[in-house]
Amino acid sequence: MNRTHVYIICSPRPRVGKTLLARLLTEYLALEHRQVSAFDINLNEPSLIDYLPIWTETATIDDTFGQMKLMDRLIVHDEVPKVVDLGFHAFDGFFKMAWEVGYAKEAERRGVQPVILYIADRDRTSQRGWALLRERFDNAAVIPVNNEQVLFGEVPAWLDDARLLDIAILPSFLKGYIERASFSFTNFLKTSNDPSSELYQWIRNGFFRFRELGVNLMLHRF
Repeated sequence: MNRTHVYIICSPRPRVGKTLLARLLTEYLALEHRQVSAFDINLNEPSLIDYLPIWTETATIDDTFGQMKLMDRLIVHDEVPKVVDLGFHAFDGFFKMAWEVGYAKEAERRGVQPVILYIADRDRTSQRGWALLRERFDNAAVIPVNNEQVLFGEVPAWLDDARLLDIAILPSFLKGYIERASFSFTNFLKTSNDPSSELYQWIRNGFFRFRELGVNLMLHRF
């Protein structure tokens, strides 16, 4: 049976590249599946909805109505992949709520596969967050992300036994270019006249990692 994948991009730490990863993944899924739904739970600006308003809606977990509305969307088995850009401020509250309502088990029962993409840092907060996710969400695929812009190749020892999703360092001179609200990774690939450029290769590498992730999920390697 085909499963509906729900990608929850998260970290208890700020400024580790969550929204950048969410943007890249959302565009990849839209290209691969022709449809995608994304949810923005963020206080920072610009956030995911500012970059990808066509596919993204804001969500909140500040009250019961907002929590249930979001959970209802993340439990639907419609084969439309979903991306949640979870701001660091909402990390504890979101996963406490998900654990209390038994989200992972109910998702599995309905044919929905939660995929928690956890952007790691080297501090104690990150280690505690990783331990919590591994303990409480063993029904989900909990995958650490090695954002080389954050870890600089120094993967913490507590991730030694994990299969990592690697995201290469983006050259600093390109950051201002891709941070424009009108920039699209997919359009850049389609219109670029220089496939050897650093940005082209960075996007292609990211899309390749996501394709590899999809294969591993299909083969139940997480």
